[in-house]
Amino acid sequence: MVLRARVNTQLRKAMPKSNTLKIGEFNFNFDNVEFKKSEQIIELSKTEQKLLRLLIDNKGNTLSRGDLVDKIWTDGAKYVDENAFSVTVKRLRDKLEEVPSKPKYIKTIYGIGYSWAVK
Repeated sequence: MVLRARVNTQLRKAMPKSNTLKIGEFNFNFDNVEFKKSEQIIELSKTEQKLLRLLIDNKGNTLSRGDLVDKIWTDGAKYVDENAFSVTVKRLRDKLEEVPSKPKYIKTIYGIGYSWAVK
């Protein structure tokens, strides 16, 4: 686990990222932890922020549930309840989507994982 965390840290440092993103009606500022939709502030938990960042950084690509769980819960937890991940996805959709039951941004790719659909 420690080695994986160190490798992930080195990979993050090697890949410069803009921490302020504008996607359609959204403004995401990961440095200042400020998230807005049409100038309305959206409060996101740390876990929701991690999930959002992973999906946006990999937009158009499908990430498996297992990969997302491994990357979000990097605190060395040996077991993460599948329900915890599902609840995180639902809460993020509730905050970002106009109609959470018909998501436009966070798409479920059945049997595979999730994808950020809007570029």
